[in-house]
Amino acid sequence: MNTFALNPDLPEAARTLIQAIGQTPLIELFPSGLPKHSRFFAKMEGCNPGGSIKDRPVARMLIAAWKQQRFSNGQRLLDASSGNAGISYAMLGAAMKIPVTIVVPGNASQERLHRIRAHGAELVTTDPLEGYDFALKEAQRLAQSFPEKYAYMNQYGNEQNWKAHYDSTATEILTQLAQQYHIQHIDVLVAGVGTGGTITGVGRRLRKSFPHLHIASIIPERFPGIEGLKPLTQPEDIVPEILDFSIINEQPDVALDDAIQQTHQLAQQGLFVGPSSGAYVQAGVELAKTHHFPVIVSVLSDSGERYHSTDLWRKPAL
Repeated sequence: MNTFALNPDLPEAARTLIQAIGQTPLIELFPSGLPKHSRFFAKMEGCNPGGSIKDRPVARMLIAAWKQQRFSNGQRLLDASSGNAGISYAMLGAAMKIPVTIVVPGNASQERLHRIRAHGAELVTTDPLEGYDFALKEAQRLAQSFPEKYAYMNQYGNEQNWKAHYDSTATEILTQLAQQYHIQHIDVLVAGVGTGGTITGVGRRLRKSFPHLHIASIIPERFPGIEGLKPLTQPEDIVPEILDFSIINEQPDVALDDAIQQTHQLAQQGLFVGPSSGAYVQAGVELAKTHHFPVIVSVLSDSGERYHSTDLWRKPAL
């Protein structure tokens, strides 16, 4: 990854993988209902070697931890994940010869769990009825109880998370828009909150270039929810430490059924993506209608391939 300073002491397999992260395609989308006055662009993050946008922050967090020699005494990498970051940790951990333990809620898609195991990582699954925050609390408990055993990455509070998106994702958006599409201005960024890294890092960098940028962070319905996204609507919800609420202008609601419908419509145009991507596109279309934004940018966080075991593709297109 060109924006990351690689440590020459990293195993060659890890350097090769990390160099393959990023520089994903920026494509123009043509979703149903998008007004004629608007253009919609998104990064295809499923093209990363780990299959999602999470490769970017995980690579940067691991490089920083490696430089700090946090694994020098045989500690296991530990973090909580809804699935995608877990895959990135497991993939890069295998390449770096670091043992990995991932705490995931029990309702994470089977495809994600299979891939994490394939890389040799240990999985700790929590009660799906307790939600993702319970998995996060369990990871924190393990880290506090066994500090000599675990090197806790804490993607929710790790500054390297949002900085990866500031330096790579956002910079690529600006460069690709200008070079491929000759567009020099962005009106709105649409994203959501999992750890808060994407919207904070990309939002801060784009706001630096465009002070009047409108930033929309979608709010998924609380149940059944949208995989990888936090609603943050209840006082007991854990708010990510790295999330910069001050840059967010609007928090549009998106229902799972609407996200699924948009995901199916994208598939009919040849784009096979996950439910969060469908949610972002759905919100972007509605924002274009209500605010008349000329240029919208977002991310397609991962591929639809890792959701066959869920209801995403079982439900018919509406």
